[in-house]
Amino acid sequence: MKKGIHPKLYKNVSVLYNGKPVMNVTSTVEEISTEIWSGNHPFYTGQETLVDTDSLVDKFNKKLQKASTAVVSKKAKREKRTARRQTTSSSPVTLKDMLQNIK
Repeated sequence: MKKGIHPKLYKNVSVLYNGKPVMNVTSTVEEISTEIWSGNHPFYTGQETLVDTDSLVDKFNKKLQKASTAVVSKKAKREKRTARRQTTSSSPVTLKDMLQNIK
């Protein structure tokens, strides 16, 4: 084993869950923090817990609420669609036109 290239090995490193030690392991870091471990994992406990680290559930609920309050009539959708079509182009571009623009 080559000397000086391997990380230091720590024995009895505490694994912390919500600031409380739940187990001791051997690791290359002095302390480990975790959000899920076998004591609170739904597979082992049979209870569902929600882990929302990036607040994705809140974002989804806001989008859902916004979509349910913003009711758009069919006429407004049709007007929006026709306006979009008119702004893109009035006549379709042919392959001949595209090849002429390249020269």
